[in-house]
Amino acid sequence: MYTSYIGKKFLKLYNEKNKTEFTAEQFFDEIIFSLFFNSEKHFLNVANSSFFQSVGKKELEGGKNIHELKLERFHRNVKNDGASLTTLVGYSSQDLFAGTSGQSSSLEIHIDEEEMYASWIGSGLSIAMGGGYSIFLDNEVVLYALFDGWQHYRQYLNQTPILKGNQIDVWNSYWICHSLSSKYNSEEPLDYFSFPDYVLCKADKWKKLGFHELNTNKWSSIILALGRRFSDSELLTANAFKFADMNQTLGFVNIYLKEINELYKIRDKIILTKNETILSDKDIENIEPFYYFKDACALGTIGLKALEPAKLREFMPKGSAQYAQGKDYKFSDEKSYFNYKLFKIWIYAMLNKKEIIQLADQLALILLQYEDASKESSRGKTSKSETIRKVIESKHFKEFAENVKSLINSENSKSLEEIVQKTYIEIQSDNFPLFLTLVRFQYQILQVNS
Repeated sequence: MYTSYIGKKFLKLYNEKNKTEFTAEQFFDEIIFSLFFNSEKHFLNVANSSFFQSVGKKELEGGKNIHELKLERFHRNVKNDGASLTTLVGYSSQDLFAGTSGQSSSLEIHIDEEEMYASWIGSGLSIAMGGGYSIFLDNEVVLYALFDGWQHYRQYLNQTPILKGNQIDVWNSYWICHSLSSKYNSEEPLDYFSFPDYVLCKADKWKKLGFHELNTNKWSSIILALGRRFSDSELLTANAFKFADMNQTLGFVNIYLKEINELYKIRDKIILTKNETILSDKDIENIEPFYYFKDACALGTIGLKALEPAKLREFMPKGSAQYAQGKDYKFSDEKSYFNYKLFKIWIYAMLNKKEIIQLADQLALILLQYEDASKESSRGKTSKSETIRKVIESKHFKEFAENVKSLINSENSKSLEEIVQKTYIEIQSDNFPLFLTLVRFQYQILQVNS
């Protein structure tokens, strides 16, 4: 199981850093148990395991701590029962026809006790990505950063009575973004940390008791934080999965870090107008994604395309892409300017050529000049507005090239011919709607500022 692999990898790292020689069982007893299970609020829920079963009254009569009794029973289960979903996190049920047995093999594979204990270590290093899905990242910096956050999750649970437990993966989704940020200070680890929001539990069991649960961080925030921190790396591979009544795996997915880091590079290079301000790292990492995490994985890889902002398609030419609505962008308040900057930076990164961006600016200016010329005379004003509308609502390049012809006059003919020619050569067909959306944005901001 991959949970065991991650657990063993981290344990080796921990022993090297701390000059210890913990076995997985020793680490489980001294660190995992004390942080995860020696309390009424646990870090994670492993269905049917010893830690989630009651203890008989007779056993309690001996004066032992109820959690220690559960630990003793867990050790017996590992020794006597072998590997199952109750002793090896993420493993199959002993019933081969159960919903959790989809990853089972007919081969008789020996799984030793170290493997079982290691799976519990690994499970505490998962990162929630939304929709019930989580990931493991095979990266030493990430794994140790997550471990450093465990003690703070325990403290937060103890200090927040209305908060239910069993959400270490959700906590990890916030902690990893914080610990990889440029502001993180290992001497004062909670400085600048924004504690997660929480809401009333959805499950009736907890809701009736008045408990709240952490909101999962946006998966895109985690991906962007990784892209910023590991900008020199080509890619990072994630193992995506869901452990529930029916275990699911999305398999391994590559995260293209250099590609994602382009958002930050472009942010640093972009020429801003006097009405704009530079976006912070946190601003970029607050992008609301169009795709759910599972759908992003279905793209095959996670890169810039997967990070498409959620509402961008509202302003793409109608019919140019699925869900495109062709709305005009309204610069009405501070938030609208903020979203405009996010949209623009993402499109810049996707087009990834200075020449294409300049073409969009050039065409937007020609459209404004064409509009201004029509204002000088009431005659022809309607037809000229219709001409502009057709250009910016073109669904594909062929339609665009045809509609641009109506704009040509003695002053702009050379420029327009060059724009059409370069657009045809430089822009891939699937990126054409993004180019035209950028033209629309630039045209509309020029209207506001004129």
